[in-house]
Amino acid sequence: MLRLLLPPNLASAAPRDAIAVRLELNLTSAPAPAIVAGLAVLQRLGAQPAPISFLQLTRAQLAELTEALAGQPVFFWLNRPTEPITWREADLVGVEEYLAVAAPPQPVSAPAPSAVTKTSSAPRESDWRPLQVDGSEHFLAITLPSRDADNYHDIWELLKRTGFTLEPSNGKFWLRNRHKTLNFLATYGTELRETHGAEFTENFESNTAHIKAVSMVAAIKEQAGDYDVTLGLQAGSAPENEILNAVNTSRSYIESGREIFLVDPVRLAQLQAAHQALAGAPEPMGGLRRSHRIVRARVAEVQDILAEAAPHFQPPATWVERSAALHQLAALTPAPVPLALAEILRPYQKLGVAWLWYLYGQKLGGILADEMGLGKTLQALALLAARQGRAPSVRGPAADPRRPSLVVCPASLMENWRREAVRFTPQLSVLVHHGDRRTEDATAFASYDLIITSYGTLTRDAELFTAQEFDIILADEAQHLKNRRTQAAQSLRTLRGRGRFLLTGTPLENSLDDLRSLFEYLMPGFIAAIPAGVRGTDRTWFDERLRVQTAPYILRRTKLVVAPELPEKIEQTIYCELTPDQAALYRRMQDKTEQELSKLAATGASAGTLHLAALTQLLRLRQICCDPRLIPEQTASSTKLEAFRELLAESIDEGHRMLVFSQFTSLLGLLRTELEAQGVTYCYLDGSLSTRARQAAVDRFQADATIPVFLISLKAGGTGLNLTGADVVVHYDPWWNPAAEAQATDRTHRIGQTKVVTSYRLICAQTVEEKVQLLQDTKRALLADVFEASAAAAAKLSLTDLRDLLK
Repeated sequence: MLRLLLPPNLASAAPRDAIAVRLELNLTSAPAPAIVAGLAVLQRLGAQPAPISFLQLTRAQLAELTEALAGQPVFFWLNRPTEPITWREADLVGVEEYLAVAAPPQPVSAPAPSAVTKTSSAPRESDWRPLQVDGSEHFLAITLPSRDADNYHDIWELLKRTGFTLEPSNGKFWLRNRHKTLNFLATYGTELRETHGAEFTENFESNTAHIKAVSMVAAIKEQAGDYDVTLGLQAGSAPENEILNAVNTSRSYIESGREIFLVDPVRLAQLQAAHQALAGAPEPMGGLRRSHRIVRARVAEVQDILAEAAPHFQPPATWVERSAALHQLAALTPAPVPLALAEILRPYQKLGVAWLWYLYGQKLGGILADEMGLGKTLQALALLAARQGRAPSVRGPAADPRRPSLVVCPASLMENWRREAVRFTPQLSVLVHHGDRRTEDATAFASYDLIITSYGTLTRDAELFTAQEFDIILADEAQHLKNRRTQAAQSLRTLRGRGRFLLTGTPLENSLDDLRSLFEYLMPGFIAAIPAGVRGTDRTWFDERLRVQTAPYILRRTKLVVAPELPEKIEQTIYCELTPDQAALYRRMQDKTEQELSKLAATGASAGTLHLAALTQLLRLRQICCDPRLIPEQTASSTKLEAFRELLAESIDEGHRMLVFSQFTSLLGLLRTELEAQGVTYCYLDGSLSTRARQAAVDRFQADATIPVFLISLKAGGTGLNLTGADVVVHYDPWWNPAAEAQATDRTHRIGQTKVVTSYRLICAQTVEEKVQLLQDTKRALLADVFEASAAAAAKLSLTDLRDLLK
């Protein structure tokens, strides 16, 4: 599978020959013959054999790619990743017109002298002329480009500002001072050459062959499994204190023997940024050469830093191996999964198991964050099976005691985990530690390969679990750990295990603090704590470091990329206008709300009291939108109920099966009455049901295709259920967090689904629900930032936000 995603700003990027292309590549099977030529071009252009990578291409390079892949549906716009760019014969529509490389117009030759006239035609000002640099270490002579060049005025200003003078006799700008010349070359030479496209004359190149740029150098020594990394500047044989003295005295060059080394301020800034990243602190570092202790978990991150700063560094073999493993997933050694299980795994799942296996072998942790429905549970079980099959070689000395692995998950998923283990890894002995099946003796754990428990039971039996050292600890639906202060998160951190892994489709729901909390458990000490009081740009720096550091340890694949056999989800929002009596009740509640909040504020109520009052009133408004009967003594009609009746009738008539999600169990009660009145059979699930009763309801719905509706409480059924028997989802009321709704929809949109899944969201227009939807869009952008590996900021609802929603 090959996909090339082009930037939406192609029109502006192409003339600069800086076209950033996202490459998505999955070569777990033999490539189709039609794309082989394109793959050869990509390999020559330096593409990495990774699932996702980036290339910066020139127009000529992209044109070569489009020629090699002519007619193939592999090109997409980055902002429209589901729609291949259309081909018109051999031209890629909307792309080809930007790939033509026009040759610069040649100067117009002067006509030959004639007998009639002795005058010759001087070159016109509009004739093309390049920016040209001549000179030596003692002087510079610069010829401006044509006046109509885009950078003409910028270069003019630069030369005037830095002491050049124009000599009208030859039309050149001159700088006749050795010190100023060398400082200018150090500061602006790279900019002239790379940004402004200056032509440096052969005379200049010959005269300045002994002038070079200082280089960044790195040295790496392995120390007890970790590494000491030293980074600094090198200028020939000049001692470091001479380089430092030149920097401190604003002299941008060092003379060493017959050579001169220029100190580029950009290089200095790059060195400073590298030191800050290696040290994990945004404060400027003193000196030029510094050493940093780098733990093995940071090898992939630091490799990227050094590859840019000091590309010629020579790391130890173990460094190369560890870095390559996390940068080139396709090159990972497959995990020793039993053959029967390996035959079940899809190619992307085998890659995921290989990734988990490598991290386990290196005593590192990771987050398997595949989109819901891609088989995270199966991949985790395959890791456990591989671990059992290689027990002697992985565990080390034969005297090592047998250690069970542990799965911690919501109570509603324990039975699902047990069934999946029995189905896919029957060789594992499994103990479900929960309810009346709990043991009081920790030594009993050692008799099993796998222990399954819930977060609640783990908290209650924390002392029992702490007494046992586990092999692999898997925390499923890891969003339960995002609040580090919860008892579940604290109990999990006390566990002892060789390998720790998290499974979640949403590693980030509200802010980057979610990610920090997860990694505090996953790899303690790996992420530096943010000092108290850090805000603004420093906080942004720490957030960016978090994104970069954690990226190698989060594996996220989407259905679109790795499981195209799944049908597309169709999402539609139905806006409903309040009925007249419903609208009147809504306005009365708004007025009452404003009066109550104003009265509380006038009496000096605390911010907490005001916040709680606002939330209470907000709840009432949301209930009115769903159904006024949720408010005591109210009987007004509901616009959503009418919309639901129409959707229900259409769904049943066309043979669809529907899941209906709501946060309000009281609303689900009203819908039960509605369905019973219509004679419609349904299943029901909310938080009051036991784990066994929940599973029974799911099994019944999955097994009986004549049941057209399943009513589900969003919190009770939004995670962990497999309901591929349905292909229509109705979100009766919107929730604050879009990830919660997306997870609920994905109960149907999983592997095994053969129908298109349609999701409807019912929204009362011009009400708090529509405002909530706008908040969702803001938070959805935050969620998107972690999978694209970019920075994000916290998104929380203040009292001001709440009062805005109430208006």
